[in-house]
Amino acid sequence: METTLRLHYAPDNASLIIRLALEELGLAYETCLVDRATGAQSQPAYLALNPNGTIPALETPDGVLFETAAILMWLSETTGKLAPAVDTPKRAHFLKWMIWCSNTFQVDLRHFFYPEKFIGPDPDQQRQLRGMFRARIEGDLDILEAGLVATPGLAGGGTPTLLDIYIPCLLRWTKLYAELPNQPWFELSRYPILHAIAQRAETRASTQAAQIAEGLGPHPFTAPILATPPEGSAT
Repeated sequence: METTLRLHYAPDNASLIIRLALEELGLAYETCLVDRATGAQSQPAYLALNPNGTIPALETPDGVLFETAAILMWLSETTGKLAPAVDTPKRAHFLKWMIWCSNTFQVDLRHFFYPEKFIGPDPDQQRQLRGMFRARIEGDLDILEAGLVATPGLAGGGTPTLLDIYIPCLLRWTKLYAELPNQPWFELSRYPILHAIAQRAETRASTQAAQIAEGLGPHPFTAPILATPPEGSAT
């Protein structure tokens, strides 16, 4: 892949997952800040790239891509890396958990983060929705831990896969944003497999590059703190 890629990102948003994949693959890429503080994701210039107004978007030789899982799979397929080979038994389970992370875990987090988008402006209804989805997120963690125990080698091994990139980010946002004030509930140590995946992710050069670029702090996955990015805003 010789053409430079352009990642439209905001710090500590879903674009972080794509940045980590690009770094892990050693691909040349440029970044273009989508400034959430000014609502740039809702402006015509960005909507022309991603009509959903969500972050990220990736400009590629095949056109503009959006949807995190789609971008990840495109990167994997065009490089032949970060995924079990098509003709191996682990491929089907890998695809299952990749789509689950995107369509279940990340969607549940989004409902918790942005209840007003789904239930409207009423604070009581937002509180009820958040309570429901926090319970769902706890269930998601149990499901993912059990799934990776049942199918070892999909993540946390010697050769990283896209799940080694995707899962630590979801764990980060669960700890940072899915806890309510004075109501801590998520302890990563309760999930040995997920904890090991997060620890291993923090040792990789791709994570270190993202820490600098997005101000993620010293332990972005095992003990996350709010990002202090050199540009833009995480919220």
